[in-house]
Formats: sequence, structure tokens, C-alpha cells
Amino acid sequence: MTRSETHDAVEAVWRIESPRLIASLTRIVRDIGLAEDLAHDALVAALEQWPADGLPRNPGAWLMAAAKHRAIDAFRRTKRLERKHAALLYELDAQRDATPDLAAALDDRVGDDLLRLMFTACHPVLPTGARVALTLRLLGGLSTAEIARAFLVPEATMAQRLVRAKRTLAQKRVPFEVPGGADLQPRLASVLEAIYLIFNEGYAATAGDDWLRPSLCDDALRLGRILAELTPGEADVHGLVALMEIQASRLRARVGPSGEPVRLRDQDRARWDQLLIRRGLTALARAERLSRTRGPYTLQAAIAACHARATTTDATDWVRIAALYGELARTAPSPVVELNRAVAVGLADGPQAGLAVVDAIAADPALQSYHLLPAVRGDLLERLGRRDEARAAFERAAALTRNTRERDLLLKRAASCTFTRDP
Repeated sequence: MTRSETHDAVEAVWRIESPRLIASLTRIVRDIGLAEDLAHDALVAALEQWPADGLPRNPGAWLMAAAKHRAIDAFRRTKRLERKHAALLYELDAQRDATPDLAAALDDRVGDDLLRLMFTACHPVLPTGARVALTLRLLGGLSTAEIARAFLVPEATMAQRLVRAKRTLAQKRVPFEVPGGADLQPRLASVLEAIYLIFNEGYAATAGDDWLRPSLCDDALRLGRILAELTPGEADVHGLVALMEIQASRLRARVGPSGEPVRLRDQDRARWDQLLIRRGLTALARAERLSRTRGPYTLQAAIAACHARATTTDATDWVRIAALYGELARTAPSPVVELNRAVAVGLADGPQAGLAVVDAIAADPALQSYHLLPAVRGDLLERLGRRDEARAAFERAAALTRNTRERDLLLKRAASCTFTRDP
């Protein structure tokens, strides 16, 4: 294996193993920032040694042992945390020459550690954007540069945000634990929100030159699947996984040959990934079995399932979709949910009925800079034959969006006045 191939292998191992490594180290040192530093020290050691020595039999265990060596060195240098120092020395001495046993020991606790890390990175003490960025960093295995590109900010800016987030967790003494009792559901909601936002940014990028960022969808799906395995009894966790699986099934069909957006009605449904659809429907069925009351992600998954089961746009059960959006609006009310309901109502009951829903929320402050409000309104107006008003609405939407691909699409729709937004 060449040095270049070894470096590629190290990067691949890092993307897979870094969440486990940081989670286990955080349990030991009780400091996310220090745990991440130790993990990166181990990565540097791997980049130095593996090209010469070859890949170890168990790369994850090798990285963990290297990180623990560095933890011990750090504790010795600072002469603090003597109890932890002694415990680490004992643990490492016992496992120094037993790599397979070390891997087994890690597996015994890695599930708990990953779950704790998720809840720590998504603690409500952090702003939503910081939770998403930190989750991508610690659990997605993304570099600061990759996260900065996802957020469309300079790398230095993102680095500062990540430092502030880790400092806040340390200053607030956020415990490395899964909350219990009444604290669990609000914290779980925070974790789900972070994963959901990561997926959405990959599914329909808010800004930039690309309509999709599939790697973010992949990261969100991986995190969701891990969370579902670690919390098998939480219905809306499976609901979120179902939603992401089904939505991800359309990714190949959502862009054309030049990267341009392809609307739902124009997609080649033969390109939808049937394996992802089956996985999503299975997860949805599990979520619905676990709870009689459907949470927001389970409801959205049920909506996505209606699309997945339909062979064409015209064959879609828009009446059911409109009813599900109504249920979602009662469960998790928001103007964006109402806007989506307007699309479904417009297709179930006609454009005039959909326009009435849009007009009822048009003055909501949360929607004034939201480009999809005039986009949806433009479609409904065009279907009513009010072409001049529709053109103006599409031009307004094009002026508001920060995504180049979407802007081009909206301007084309302004010219032809035949745009319909995917609900």
C-alpha cells in the first residue's frame, strides 16, 4: 500500500472511528475539548506510523490505545487528576498487549458513550446552530473546513464557533450523561432537531451553488440509525429515521445532468432507491407501533410514505397528505407547516383552497424573508390563471433565495409560470 493509499485509509478509518473514540475518551477525561484533542493526537500518530508499519489489525483499538497514552502523558505533565491518572494507567497496562480484548471492552460501553456524546453535543445550553456544528464535528467526523463549507462561513469563523461551544459546555459543567426522568424528552428533542437540520441542509441546501449536499444526508442518516439502535423504544427517533430514509431515496432523481433541481412531479420514480424506501417504511411501522400518538417526525415520515407509495404525482393521495399536515400543524404548529399544508390542500381541494391557507399566514413575521412563501403563492396563482401575479411572486421568491440553483429554477418558473413546489 502506497503512502497516499495509507493516508486515504487513515482518513476513512477516522471518519468511522472518531465518534466512538471521542465518546469513550470523554467518558474518561470528562472534557469534550480535551477528548477531541487526544483523539486528534492519536490521528497524527497514525498518519506518522501506519504508512511505515502498515494498517493495524484493529485500527479503532490502536487509535484508542494511542489516545490513552497521550492522556496519561498529559496527566503526568500537569500533575493533576491523580485518581484518574492511576485508573488510566491500570486500564492501559491491563490492555497494552491485548488489542482484541481492548476492542471488546470498548464495544461494551461504546453505545452508552455515543449516546452520552450526542446528548452533550446537543445540550440546550448551546444555540441550535452550534449544536448542529458540534454534532457534525464530534459525531459526523467532519473537519472544521467541511463544516464551514456546509454553513458557508470562513473556516476561521467556524473554528471559533466550535471553540466557544466546547468552552460553554465546560463552563456550564454540562454532565456527560443521558438525562433521566422529565429531562429526557426535551433533551432528546434537541438531539433529533440537530440531526433533522443536518439532513435538511443536505436535502435542499439553503445557499451556495449546489442544490444537494448528499454527504450531509449520509451523516444525518448514520447518526439517526445509531440513535435508533441506542434508543429502541423511542417512537419519534424511528420516525425521524423513517423520514430520512424515504426522503434520501429520492436524492438521485432530485437533480438533473447539470445539477439543476428536478421537481417532484418531473422526477423519474424509477430512480428512487427502493431499498431506502423499504427501510423507511419499516422504521415508520415501528414508530407507529411504539406510540399511538404520532410525533412530528413520524407524521412527516407518514407524509413522505404517501409519496413513496404513489406511482405518479396524480396517483398521490393528496387528501391524506393534507390531513396529515393538519395533524402535524396541531402537534407542532408553525407557519412553515401551514405553508406545506397549503400546497397539499391546493392539490387536494384546488388552488383557490390552497391560496386561502397561504393568505391566512402571509403576514406572519417568520415568513417575510422565506422564499418559499412567494414560490408557493406563485404556483397557486398560476394554476388559477393569474399569470402576472404569479410571475411577480416567482421573481420575489428568486430574489429571496440564497441558493443559485434554486434561483435559476424560480426565474425560469417566473418566465413560464408553471412552478409547483415539492411538498
